[in-house]
Amino acid sequence: MIELLVVAVGGGLGAAARFMVDGEIRARHTGGFPWGTFVVNVTGSFLIGVFSTLLYTLTFLGVPGDVALLLQLALTVGLCGGFTTFSTATVESVRLAQSGRMRLALANSLGTLATTVTAAGLGVAVGGVAVGGLFG
Repeated sequence: MIELLVVAVGGGLGAAARFMVDGEIRARHTGGFPWGTFVVNVTGSFLIGVFSTLLYTLTFLGVPGDVALLLQLALTVGLCGGFTTFSTATVESVRLAQSGRMRLALANSLGTLATTVTAAGLGVAVGGVAVGGLFG
């Protein structure tokens, strides 16, 4: 039951953060490309990479496994899962295509995929550097 609670709290915080960040970006960047969703998804993917790498090492630092799992669930599944929104990115791509803006639709779909995977990989690398600093 505690796992459900930490995911729910993290998810709520992530969704609220997404709402604020997306709204700020949309207010500044009007036009065809959905920059708010794109930035949220790239940032969230990077954080998933960082958090996953850092939290993986907690057991090596003597943190009990159940505590490490709760932190992992709260931060990656909850917070980052609530923050990122790939379903919205897909809907935005479909709407762009339906309005005849195929290039923007493809840029959004393929750009989101490539950039979020790259961001997650960079997050893992950054987390690894941080872990190396802990153990080096």
